[in-house]
Amino acid sequence: MGYTVAQKIIKAHLLSGEMRVGEEIGLRIDQTLTQDATGTMAYLQFEAMGVKRVKTELSVAYVDHNTLQSGFENADDHRYLQTVTRKHGIRFSRPGNGICHQVHLERFARPGKTLIGSDSHTPTAGGMGMLGMGAGGLDVAVAMGGGAYYITMPKIIKIQLNGSLPDYVGAKDVILEILRILGVKGGVGAIIEYTGDGVKTLSVPQRATITNMGAELGATSSIFPSDEMTLAFLRAQNRADDYVELSADADAEYDEEYVVDLSKLQPLTACPHSPDNVKPVSQLTGMKIHQVCIGSCTNSSMQDMLTVATMLKGKTVHPDVSLSISPGSKQVYTMLAECGALADLINAGARILECACGPCIGMGFSPQSAGVSLRTFNRNFLARSGTADAQVYLVSPETAAASALTGVFTDPTTLGKAPKIVLPDRFTINDNCIEMPISEDLVDTVSVERGPNIKPIPVGKTPCETLACELILKVGDHITTDHIMPAGTKILPYRSNVPKLSEFCFTVCDAEFPKRAREKGGGVIMGGVNYGQGSSREHAALVPLYLGVQAVVAKSFARIHVANLINFGIVPLTLACADDYEKFAQGDGLRIENFREAVAKATETWLINDRTGERAKVLLPFTKRQRAILLAGGCLQYTKNQG
Repeated sequence: MGYTVAQKIIKAHLLSGEMRVGEEIGLRIDQTLTQDATGTMAYLQFEAMGVKRVKTELSVAYVDHNTLQSGFENADDHRYLQTVTRKHGIRFSRPGNGICHQVHLERFARPGKTLIGSDSHTPTAGGMGMLGMGAGGLDVAVAMGGGAYYITMPKIIKIQLNGSLPDYVGAKDVILEILRILGVKGGVGAIIEYTGDGVKTLSVPQRATITNMGAELGATSSIFPSDEMTLAFLRAQNRADDYVELSADADAEYDEEYVVDLSKLQPLTACPHSPDNVKPVSQLTGMKIHQVCIGSCTNSSMQDMLTVATMLKGKTVHPDVSLSISPGSKQVYTMLAECGALADLINAGARILECACGPCIGMGFSPQSAGVSLRTFNRNFLARSGTADAQVYLVSPETAAASALTGVFTDPTTLGKAPKIVLPDRFTINDNCIEMPISEDLVDTVSVERGPNIKPIPVGKTPCETLACELILKVGDHITTDHIMPAGTKILPYRSNVPKLSEFCFTVCDAEFPKRAREKGGGVIMGGVNYGQGSSREHAALVPLYLGVQAVVAKSFARIHVANLINFGIVPLTLACADDYEKFAQGDGLRIENFREAVAKATETWLINDRTGERAKVLLPFTKRQRAILLAGGCLQYTKNQG
């Protein structure tokens, strides 16, 4: 039996375990990336390990999230990142240089290599034929120190793309169609691999849009083959030497297969408040809109920007619409200026934001009250925009530009023949805002600077002999990390200050939760299906740890979040029967006898409701390594113990 693209990369990087679906495997990691909202904590953890220099082929720290400097906090974190990376052998992408995934695709992603990043959209690099995976910051720190990255061997889902896209239908519509088919849980435990004749019609930026939003499927990663389109992109970036041809074997076998005919796709939109709530744009035609945001790591490439600039040239944005545009990188921004497209955007009335995540993470440009906002982003979770009652729709750049001009939802295919966008053969290369680390013999000359907002990392505790505490919060299905640990302008500056950050934990669901958790001295949280989906932010585990949460019980967990819970010593328990969720109410006393022994050895145990006497079987499907981490009180202490 032959291998798929993903399996070939895994096989070449396998350090431990067998390539059998469901078995834990350890992978050698070639590259890592961090962004500033998660990176500060990751580098504090790296420092705590006592490793002097990174051991990966390449590690890059990006500043793209907390770029709004309304106080000293973000600037202090940036200075910390700049100095700690200089000392430990990590490249530093300065504020304004661009969004991590866009810059990494342009300058560093390589076919056939492995990449983990402390951001859930790291699979963007799969558009280059690279195995990119989102991870918690602690996992990234361990990889930078030379440790393996552990995942459950994924199944491989094949999506065969046939035909080519019609006019005004974009790569965003491809991934929205796949989300419509599979849903936000459809990729859990899987790598999505794209094949078929339609692949060769898609550029690397288009492929990267599709792999970027594989995160919304819950997938471990998404990947395209490396082919002549990959080589063309690398040549344009003056990186042809990085090219490696990579494709699936003819006799490769897949666990699931789907077919998407690109030629039959139409413009689509994800309606509030989930990326898989997908409808045709034609069904919403005429709905009044108030805001359009174009950019994010999903749709901020040169191809996206030229498409929008061409559609807006010589026209004016509707007076009732506020339009923002965030180029994905300094390279894109510079080239837009050089070719005149930037002037076309400005003259149309667009507000040009810096090369950063910005509105996607609620960092400014929030919609008006109850406003309808069309965004080319990857997530439209409730209140993520910064406006609690906003109605956020995810759309392609083509739909966004057409609607910005009319002031209502507009199907761009009604505009006639689309203008042809031709990408340049050579991109403008200027890496002057990517700082190189100091040589190893000079590390003692570098002083790492820490501002007063940087606080110590909370440390987990070993499981108690008997778990006896209160159910301090009960929430429903599809709780995201945005619910657990919100972002936005008021909260993101405290990402390196867990005590302050704790004041906002779960306040989207329950404004009293932080106060109650402190008064009760911690306890247990219960959730529904797909608990912890969304961002890779480990703060969604770190902050509950600080508030004394000992365990989380759920119907099912998202991949990255369950890894983060284990990394920080919080025990994730899965209900054996989903209906048992109804046996418990917030405020109930909970008990698990011989809890520590169960974590050490058991695959299942009983959760007892002390108020009613009812019991529910919970599963502990942990590997030997995960049990050791939990018994040590978290991965940081486990890693220290391992030397």
